[in-house]
Amino acid sequence: MKKTADIENIYQLEGTVPLGKAIPFGLQHILAMFVANIAPIIIVAGASGLETSQSAMLIQSAMIMAGIGTLIQLFPVWRAGSGLPIVMGISFTFVSVFCYVGPAYGYPAIVGAVLVGGILEGFLGLFAKYWIKFITPIVAASVVTAIGFSLLSVGAASFGGGTGNEGFGSASNWVLGTITLLCCLGFNIFAKSYWKQLSVLFGLGIGYVAAFCMGKVDFSAVRAASFVALPALLPFKPVFNLNAILSVALIFMVSATETIGDTSALAMSGLGRKVTEKEISGSLTCDGFVSSLSSLLGCLPITSFSQNVGLVAMTKVVNRYAIATGAVIMMIAGIFPVFGAILATLPDAVLGGCTIMMFGTIVTSGLRMIAECGYSQRNITIAALSLSTGIGFTQVPELFGIFPQLIQTVFAQNCVAVVFLVAVVLNLVLPKEAPSWPRF
Repeated sequence: MKKTADIENIYQLEGTVPLGKAIPFGLQHILAMFVANIAPIIIVAGASGLETSQSAMLIQSAMIMAGIGTLIQLFPVWRAGSGLPIVMGISFTFVSVFCYVGPAYGYPAIVGAVLVGGILEGFLGLFAKYWIKFITPIVAASVVTAIGFSLLSVGAASFGGGTGNEGFGSASNWVLGTITLLCCLGFNIFAKSYWKQLSVLFGLGIGYVAAFCMGKVDFSAVRAASFVALPALLPFKPVFNLNAILSVALIFMVSATETIGDTSALAMSGLGRKVTEKEISGSLTCDGFVSSLSSLLGCLPITSFSQNVGLVAMTKVVNRYAIATGAVIMMIAGIFPVFGAILATLPDAVLGGCTIMMFGTIVTSGLRMIAECGYSQRNITIAALSLSTGIGFTQVPELFGIFPQLIQTVFAQNCVAVVFLVAVVLNLVLPKEAPSWPRF
């Protein structure tokens, strides 16, 4: 009886779960974000002209820092961390600006900019109570919805085999993605009790076996990986270039809006309540200061992962201790690179079969938050205009061609940033009381 009560704690923020049963839930979270955690490193390292050995070192650091950041979010240190089941990882939000800064000023300039930008976001989190009033529920709801919509193309790209893959959209990738998706759905329908919440892990497992049988699993990275390695402190000496710092600091502000949206979505979809000011403050503080710490290992910024918010929304598994096992797995993968290399063999199409449904859950969470705000004409105007401009304009990035490069870098392909900006401006300028406006 005690055993059943323990496992039921997976639906509670607090409480312990037997280690053997907690590990699968932690592993499910890591598999959902593993490829996305290392992909930004590979892209930026390539654009910055780093050697393969340097890229491998940064991937190792990324896994360790993702684990540390997740643990701090789960179990706050001082005022850093939200105490919510937020999983951290290397942010894709910064990729475009880093692909500009790296070739222009060198990778050490990226490191210096991340160090400064992280401290800036950290202090922004510490003093959130002075500005958080501008992020009203309808603004947060619009941002969460935008995050969900922005991820749909990411899930679709993975389903097709991964952007840039020469076999993108091939029949084999369609088969793998479909098998994984159907297994996730089937397991969710027919499994009983808490096993139902492992549908993503089950789908990934069956999809991986199918990919192996089809010859779609590449083990070359596993053979090349070393067994044990420790991260290097300051592998790149930071260079503080003003242009790089200004560019990256702006993207940190964009990342902060995503973190607010992720934290709000997680509280609503996972815990069934509104997020608190303290939780947003702690989440942003962790984002910023852990990113600065990440730069000391030569790594890129760490931020909350929307993929995992979608997983929580889908499974309702919010137990901090269960998810902490995933953070430990990630750190082990960093210290033992061969373990990380094995996890990295998961084909994109298999991952896409699971994430396409998870990302859709974020969209529905955002829509639910909008409904919670009420359908007044004012709320409808803020949500409709911010989402239509944010999602619509960034589908046609050429619209931003008349603006300086910095504006293009921040907004042209980042719908979350545009949605946030428009929603905040509308929230400030539209009249608070409009009794003549009907409610629907």
